[in-house]
Amino acid sequence: MEGDDVDMDAAETNESVPELDDMKKRLKEMEDEAAALLEMQAKVEKEMGSVQDPSASTAASQANREEVDSRSVFVGNVDYLCTPEEVQQHFQACGTINRVTIRSDKYGQPKGYAYVEFLESVAVQEALLLNESELHGRQLKVTVKRTNLPGMKQFRARRPNPYMMGFPPRGAPMPPYLFSPYGYGYPI
Repeated sequence: MEGDDVDMDAAETNESVPELDDMKKRLKEMEDEAAALLEMQAKVEKEMGSVQDPSASTAASQANREEVDSRSVFVGNVDYLCTPEEVQQHFQACGTINRVTIRSDKYGQPKGYAYVEFLESVAVQEALLLNESELHGRQLKVTVKRTNLPGMKQFRARRPNPYMMGFPPRGAPMPPYLFSPYGYGYPI
């Protein structure tokens, strides 16, 4: 019996060794694949030029945004049923239009204004002449599109509400109780 037990133990260790070797081989293959993928990713990033100085790319994108905004106009008071094609037809006489964007809210409803981007900056001056023109029975307001500067959000202070005079402002410490909160009007 003891001889059989010894043979069984030896058989189990012999079986576990090939399984362990297989697992080591698979682990080595996976590590090689990961290294190859990292190498391929680095090569693609180098070709695409995405490995740059972040401040240089930010400055370049800001300059590009300013250049695009110099060729664009803001169109206010646009009818809610107006389509980008109709806005494009209205401004077609000014010059070649690159893009018309009608902004909408999170539910997909138009906000009532649009941006028109032209190919040439000369067309912006022509488009400004269409200020106070009518489209769908509404008088349009056409101005030069402004460029948003990052970090320059305008601060609007909250005005105090005259109807809320009796309540302290938020964050102000509460005054001490004039009467005990546990009694019936007995002073503290």
